[in-house]
Amino acid sequence: MKGAKKVRGGKPRVHPPEFKLRVVQRMMAGEPIAPLSRALKLKREMLYRWRDAYRKHGRRGLERPKGRPRKPPQEGVPAAEARLRALERKVGQQALVIDFLQRACKRVKELRQKSKGSGATASMERSKP
Repeated sequence: MKGAKKVRGGKPRVHPPEFKLRVVQRMMAGEPIAPLSRALKLKREMLYRWRDAYRKHGRRGLERPKGRPRKPPQEGVPAAEARLRALERKVGQQALVIDFLQRACKRVKELRQKSKGSGATASMERSKP
């Protein structure tokens, strides 16, 4: 996990909201970040995130969300429109494949030889050993 230090057991450290609040209060009181992060053995990045969350949401911003974070809903785009976009992308990809195959077939036809006899097309040239 990014940002969370792991202890001997391999699990990330989880800090209670009260601890985070005390740390943020120390930061807001003017205590320098670098010595504070060294003393608490926490990354400065984490302390700044806690401070910003506190400024934005107050004490509630320091509480750990439960469960997996949800993806934000796409504004103004219903599921049908998203499905339509996906299908249009798929059609575009298939058009590229068809174009490639048509050019490959044309190239194969150009490489074929005429037979010496009845006028029918012969198989491809033999490769040289």
